[in-house]
Amino acid sequence: MSFTSTVKNEVSKLTYEKPENIAELSAFLKNSSTIDNHIRITTENASVARHIFYLVKELYSVICKVTVRQGYHYHKNLIYILEIGKNCNQIIEDLCLDKELPSSYLIDDDTTKRAYIRGLFLSCGSINDPKKSRYHLEFFVNCLEYAKFCSSLMNQYDLNSKILKRENKYMLYVKEAEKIGDFLRMIHAIQALFYFEDIRIYRDHKNMTNRLNNCEQANVDKIVETAMQQVKDIELIEQYGGLDLLGEKEKTVAIYRLKYKEASLLELSQIISIETNENITKSGIYHRFRKIKELAERIRQKEK
Repeated sequence: MSFTSTVKNEVSKLTYEKPENIAELSAFLKNSSTIDNHIRITTENASVARHIFYLVKELYSVICKVTVRQGYHYHKNLIYILEIGKNCNQIIEDLCLDKELPSSYLIDDDTTKRAYIRGLFLSCGSINDPKKSRYHLEFFVNCLEYAKFCSSLMNQYDLNSKILKRENKYMLYVKEAEKIGDFLRMIHAIQALFYFEDIRIYRDHKNMTNRLNNCEQANVDKIVETAMQQVKDIELIEQYGGLDLLGEKEKTVAIYRLKYKEASLLELSQIISIETNENITKSGIYHRFRKIKELAERIRQKEK
């Protein structure tokens, strides 16, 4: 079962007051029904089909005719078709199905706005499993004005949704993990939210560990590169007169660098301090290597 189906199964089992049910049903029928002499509702989710059947029955005392079909083109999922043959005009008028946008009375407070978004998700929404792919929440709608309306409604909750044209439809999408978590919380998909947040925390921790490992490796590479350059400087000085060209302190550091070619400055300072009984800091090592580098650069300039 996909993560989308899991979320829809959870949300479709929730119960709410009548105004919220009306708002939710309005959004669902707007995006998952066709209207002629009857209202035909199509969904691939059995739990959602039962939920819509219940809402129509409770709100309008109408028993939907239910048909189950195999999906087209060898599609494995079953398709559930609910047909409303009575009170169609009243349902169409109440739920604003004959209008491009719903009337304000359907979404006049916070609870009904959330319910409308919940119905939108049940009808045309999908969400990627965070364990298998990138974070992505999307909705497909037919009309640009309606897409702008839905995006504006969602962005009242700081979901940062955006619109993209896809063939003859419009896609509303959210890509930020935190915003998708907020969306699941908003539609009361609590179990799905726990799963989503567990995966998100794990992935964030894994990414942080990888970044730290990369930084550590970069630091190691930098230390080795610097050490190799210091070795080259010392070997150049040896070719042009030996280490006697250096002062006594710089000569000591040079000898130990040739002996411990891949040691960091801190490690080198500790080794020298232990073996010579002369305390020297990382900063002291750095200044001595700077003098060695200056001498090596002067030799290179004379070579040119």
